[in-house]
Amino acid sequence: MPTSVHALAQRPLTTEAVAELLALPAESTVPDEFDAVEEELRRRGWQWEHVVCDSFRTGHGHVLCSEYASPFGEPDARSFLVFGEIYPVDPHDEDMRNEEWLNGYVAGWQELPGWTCRRPSTDQDCEAVLAQAAQAVTEHLGTAPERTFASAAAAAGPALTHRIWRTATQALILGPAADNGPYGYLTHLRLSCSPLGSGPDLPPAGDEDALVSWIAAHADW
Repeated sequence: MPTSVHALAQRPLTTEAVAELLALPAESTVPDEFDAVEEELRRRGWQWEHVVCDSFRTGHGHVLCSEYASPFGEPDARSFLVFGEIYPVDPHDEDMRNEEWLNGYVAGWQELPGWTCRRPSTDQDCEAVLAQAAQAVTEHLGTAPERTFASAAAAAGPALTHRIWRTATQALILGPAADNGPYGYLTHLRLSCSPLGSGPDLPPAGDEDALVSWIAAHADW
């Protein structure tokens, strides 16, 4: 079987990390000012992070991105927590011309505290990481995902499983996503948290295109 993933860097998701992400919208608001955010980072044991533009490394070691400069106490903000990073095989890059610089970006993820990397890797390895993360979300919420489906439409690489939960106010989406960062061809494994108001009703099960569009409406900005 051909290798489907050149590298997989990851740090396991925990129930504590899930709880922290889901609680952010209801926290006390921290003004969108550098000094105020810096003080909140120190209080939480977070740091600024560079592997994704305008991101934070949480005290649990994952990378958090928010559409707001301050992710604290913003119920309208969409945020996501990255717990894995994939360098998928590009079937159009037969000469591996991108290998050196893309592996360099993966190395940046691998060097984060507590992260590990497997080279080469497989889609089964990626699914195992996603399944472990899904278990953490399920344990925190006390319920299994409402939708589970595999698709390659949302990001580069193999078709991987997306899982969707809904609370009274939030949409939670676990799965692969385009990195939209400075490198362009890597893929996040992430848990997204967004206001349910972007479209509360889920499309019918089995309608992959509609489900991918629903995810994009809630998780992309």
